[in-house]
Amino acid sequence: MAAELERPFGRLLREWRSRRRVSQLDLALEAGVSSRHVSFIETGRAQPSREMILVLARVLDVPLRDRNDLLVSAGYAAIYRATDLDAPALEQARRAVDFMLRQQEPYPAIVVDRSWNLLKANHGAVKLVEAFADPDAANEWAGNAMRLMFHPRGLRQHIVNWEAMAAALIQWLHRDVLSGLGGADTRRLLADLLTYPGVPPRWRTLDLDASTAPFLAIEFQKDDLGLRYFSTLTSLGTPHDITLQELRVEAFFPADAATEEASQRLIARP
Repeated sequence: MAAELERPFGRLLREWRSRRRVSQLDLALEAGVSSRHVSFIETGRAQPSREMILVLARVLDVPLRDRNDLLVSAGYAAIYRATDLDAPALEQARRAVDFMLRQQEPYPAIVVDRSWNLLKANHGAVKLVEAFADPDAANEWAGNAMRLMFHPRGLRQHIVNWEAMAAALIQWLHRDVLSGLGGADTRRLLADLLTYPGVPPRWRTLDLDASTAPFLAIEFQKDDLGLRYFSTLTSLGTPHDITLQELRVEAFFPADAATEEASQRLIARP
């Protein structure tokens, strides 16, 4: 009987609850309703209000894009917008992001979306790519930061510790997919990267114990130019727009004094 009544919203809700490893009882307690009500919603025996959907989505930390999917699956209109980053409405956020990129000079910094497509880059990042990637292969990594790292003619050819770095990045993508932050585009990106030459079969699955190091420095070497960076990822706080929630700023910092000096020389190159 329950299977016959089950509606798309109920299936999606159960999916998110399972993904977050939250029981019906725990979800109900956090949402301020009975576990019986959550059970009825999941099986289609009760129709949730729009407000209840938003409460459940907030408790489960569902990304804004996917909250729209939950609303639509229950027959309601989507309420969250995905505004173009260049739109006037996002001017203040854009200024903040541009400020972060400028402040990071001469060290690289990039802005990516949830599928790691490059949206912005500072001068330091541009110089890094020019120094280490094959410009004739630019169309093959197509403006995607992960493909740039994995492509044989991208940065990979000059990353000394590529296997260790690539293993960590693959696990990051696995976690993005598992958490829901990465959508269908991220799943396709992960599948594509796993077909690249030199990618071990063991990377096809999530490994929660992949790395215990506090940070992993990426090491570049080409002729007499050597650089060692570690990076941080920054997201915008409490966004109400899909585009802003999915923005990530990756800033690279020198891992040694030699890289500080080399970065100054690199950015000064004509």
